[in-house]
Amino acid sequence: MRIFLVVIDSFGIGALPDAAQYGDEGSDTYGNIVAATGLELPVMASLGLNNIDGNAKVFTNGFKIQPVKEPLAAYARLAEKTPAKDTTAGHYEISGLVLDKPFKVYHTFPADVVCDIEKATGVRFIGNEIASGTEIIQRLGPMHLKTGCPILYTSQDSVLQIAADTSVIPLEKLYRICEAVRSIMVGDRAVGRVIARPFIHVDGKFIRTEDRKDFALEPPGKTMLDVLAANNIPVISVGKIKDIFCGRGISESIHTGNNDEGLTALCELSVSAEEGLVFANLVDTDMLYGHRNNVKGYASALKAIDDRLPVIINNLKREDILILTADHGCDPTTPSTDHSREYVPLLIFGKDIKPIDLGTIKGFDCIANFIEAAFSLQKDEVIFNRICCIK
Repeated sequence: MRIFLVVIDSFGIGALPDAAQYGDEGSDTYGNIVAATGLELPVMASLGLNNIDGNAKVFTNGFKIQPVKEPLAAYARLAEKTPAKDTTAGHYEISGLVLDKPFKVYHTFPADVVCDIEKATGVRFIGNEIASGTEIIQRLGPMHLKTGCPILYTSQDSVLQIAADTSVIPLEKLYRICEAVRSIMVGDRAVGRVIARPFIHVDGKFIRTEDRKDFALEPPGKTMLDVLAANNIPVISVGKIKDIFCGRGISESIHTGNNDEGLTALCELSVSAEEGLVFANLVDTDMLYGHRNNVKGYASALKAIDDRLPVIINNLKREDILILTADHGCDPTTPSTDHSREYVPLLIFGKDIKPIDLGTIKGFDCIANFIEAAFSLQKDEVIFNRICCIK
């Protein structure tokens, strides 16, 4: 048996009831993109995306999100339990680990923190502010080239990001700097991820490379991946999944630089993978388009995913399952360039999956419960017994 779990990074479907507490009232990544562009996702719609609670809409300009009469998958709207809206918390919860409190978010890093990371790394930093990663390298790139000091910044997420031109700080050295910083940012100082952000400069422009690397905290509890590993069920990660979980419970990892590479890997694995879980993150929707408020780019990235899904679906064997979901929102139509506190979609497709409306479910961890039940490792009365039957 094979399960393909695909996280479309930041593909939110509407503000959660507590979104205003996070400054995200009115966010609706999917809905607002459709309203702005007329985006249509025929494959995901056929699975039931547009039938999910709250998704069907008709906009004043005539664009609409139209439900289908007979969805092919089981579908639901998921509300996050963890009081957060970041990648790490979202993926942890998908894997069954719900955090009591979110990781710490910094506006700037205190002087004692900067002092300690400079001692640990042997370098001095410039920046130390909340910023868009693409904007700050344009603004501080010339100073970085002149001084050799890497750029330190954060966002309204639990991250510490370090950017450097690879002609000034080679990639492996940047990774070593981030590893040293990761060892400092623990305990009361902990951030969810320390992220290496390499870039290059061409004709006065500073351009990110695809060699980003995330240095996450070890998950603070047992995850679905630990359970699968303990039962000798293979887990193949695609994209940044290995980084998020520090490699724990993962038997094979495929590094990808972008969504096209991730989708190609998924298509190939839909043929070659023999058994177990394939766990993928498609990050471009978030990294390249959500955070940059690029509405058309986000729409194009979603369309590219939708266009490649038939290959995976057609390669599924009778007992195989495809799960599509997200980890949070990142509405590119709002003034904010940060993640948004939103519901996320859940689509579960398989030849032996009954296509029903599962309504609104509290907790992304229902996905881990379902997967463990599918591999006969536990019972899941919420979803598994309702949809795992011959059509």
